[in-house]
Amino acid sequence: MPDQMMTAATAERETVPQRFYGILRLLDRIPHDLIALIARLSIAAVFWQSGQTKVDGWHVTDNAVYLFQTEYKVPLVDPWIAAHIAAFSEHFFPVLLVIGFASRLSALALLGMTLVIEIFVYPDAWPTHGTWATCFLVIIAGGPGRIAIDHFIARRFRPGCNKG
Repeated sequence: MPDQMMTAATAERETVPQRFYGILRLLDRIPHDLIALIARLSIAAVFWQSGQTKVDGWHVTDNAVYLFQTEYKVPLVDPWIAAHIAAFSEHFFPVLLVIGFASRLSALALLGMTLVIEIFVYPDAWPTHGTWATCFLVIIAGGPGRIAIDHFIARRFRPGCNKG
């Protein structure tokens, strides 16, 4: 009982900066693995859903090609080719992000796609694209985390790692 009273008395004397520092220390303990997993899954969903609007079964829709002819207008790329590349990329790279395979490469590819969208298609949508870019940069800079196939591959082939 005296220990509990001592703890309560100590907590009352704790200054605001000390409490703030304590909260910051607690926030510092959020694992990158969790942050990276959330970034991978959430941004993969954004691009997967966009890709789904461009296909009917295994075929790119005429409407998707029409959008690349009229609204998206990516320079130097034929609209038919651009629609097919976008539909493929918006399905292939999100799957890789979800399973955590070639995660940094996949994030880099979709970051490139985001930059093209920002520069050539919707330049006023920079707040949304900035949010997407942040998810990609978390993965590119810090890796996909331990809940990823990449982690198990790296662990197996990392020099000096116990492979047993």
